[in-house]
Amino acid sequence: MKTMIAASVLALLMAGAARAEVTDAQPSGFQVRHQVVIAAPATTVWSVLVQPSKWWASAHTWSGSAANLSLGAASGGCFCERLPNGGSVLHMTTVHAAPGQKLVLNGGLGPLQSSGASGAMTIVLAEKDGATTVTLTYDVGGYFKGGLDKLAAPVDGVLGQQVQGLKAVVEGR
Repeated sequence: MKTMIAASVLALLMAGAARAEVTDAQPSGFQVRHQVVIAAPATTVWSVLVQPSKWWASAHTWSGSAANLSLGAASGGCFCERLPNGGSVLHMTTVHAAPGQKLVLNGGLGPLQSSGASGAMTIVLAEKDGATTVTLTYDVGGYFKGGLDKLAAPVDGVLGQQVQGLKAVVEGR
């Protein structure tokens, strides 16, 4: 009986967990993928997704505050950050925006910005029965001293934290 209860509790805990993985990692590039189901329609998820100041972790910003983040969710738009003293950071550029369905951004996050590497982040929203499956894939390639494969796991961890932040905000946790 105790085993059955423990298994049931574990299953409930895992039901809301995101699926994450480094799908490929080589010196010349890597791919990470995260998938999570959010208990909300795709239009609701989209409306929060395009406001990273609400769900991105402040610890993973240059300014130390997610309140400084913005996202232009149209082609040519900027996933940008305001810095003190009038400074700014362009994290990524929007190359495809289909509200409620798909967002594609190009650029390098964090340490990738000052290297010869860049990436394409694709976020797909698929609604079914009032819930939305969010799949984020980040493909990175180019030059990074020591090899990009060494960044795959840390980038995977950071992006996983952001996906969980999105889920928590949308679901009101």
